[in-house]
Amino acid sequence: MKSRIVAVAVAVMFVVGIFAFGIVEKADAKELKVGYVFMAKVFDEYQKTKDSEKSLQTKGQAKEAERKKMVDELKKLKDEQALLSEKAKAEKQVVLDNKMKVLQDYDTKARDELLKDRNDMLGGIMGDITNVINEYAKAEGYDFILNSDPRVMLYGTEQSDITSVILAKLNKK
Repeated sequence: MKSRIVAVAVAVMFVVGIFAFGIVEKADAKELKVGYVFMAKVFDEYQKTKDSEKSLQTKGQAKEAERKKMVDELKKLKDEQALLSEKAKAEKQVVLDNKMKVLQDYDTKARDELLKDRNDMLGGIMGDITNVINEYAKAEGYDFILNSDPRVMLYGTEQSDITSVILAKLNKK
């Protein structure tokens, strides 16, 4: 009797196993379509990135030129102070201290403005890149698009690399 129960249990497990394998096989029938993008390359070679970097550089140079004028004025006031009497030196020191405070405030404000501009630029560019990748993935039937960051993705075939396609679409906009 026990051997019959064991035989039936084995038979049932065999049938269930075959049935389950058939379901799994059918579920796996559709192959996943996976691609990857070198995000750093796309970011660096996107024309909007290059244009934004030039704009930031121009703004930075303008702020640096303004700062240089302030520093030159401070140097001039220091040189003048050296030639004055003690009383006049003390009065000039108040002016110098005020100018130094203005310079420090300017440095802080300029740095904050440039940082905000840079962060806004980065956000916009990353949004553009993400939108193009999403549109392309949907249109081409991709299940996954990965970032090829070497700390995350260890291997990918050349056929799965869609970096140049994404870059071309971005620069065509």
